[in-house]
Amino acid sequence: MLLKIKSLIKTFINNFIQSLFTLKKRLSWKEKHMPKLERKVDITASQEKIWQIIDDDDDYARWNIVVNEVTKLGEGNYFFKTNVGDITSTRIETNAPESLAATQEGSPMTSLGYILKPKGDVVEATIWTEFDDANQETVLGIAGEMLLKSLKKYAEHLESGGNPEEFNKK
Repeated sequence: MLLKIKSLIKTFINNFIQSLFTLKKRLSWKEKHMPKLERKVDITASQEKIWQIIDDDDDYARWNIVVNEVTKLGEGNYFFKTNVGDITSTRIETNAPESLAATQEGSPMTSLGYILKPKGDVVEATIWTEFDDANQETVLGIAGEMLLKSLKKYAEHLESGGNPEEFNKK
């Protein structure tokens, strides 16, 4: 009886390990083949000002054209009520003041991020995203452009001395 139990446990462990290897291969393939896109815009504001904006998830509803309401769920974890549905965002990388990245749940995007590169008197702001459905590329590209337009408008408003309370994101 004891030998039979040991044999069953050994078989279970071997099957479990094989399943983990198969899952790892599938995830690796998915990472290599997941559609990605990026959009860029030059913003006439300091890198620090733009960083303060994108790093302050609590304030996204003030400037982000899509976000209507923000709820902090925990450190680096936010719930956004948006024009396109409810999204949970979890920060996975922060490299102040150059870049940040987050995963997305409830969104066609699986992850997104920003990269800020000073270029003379402007900062090149890049938004990038990864997503599962290649058919979403066009609409996500348009969404990225709209988001960068909102960021540019808000950052330049603040850089010129504008009051955040008086900003109209529409």
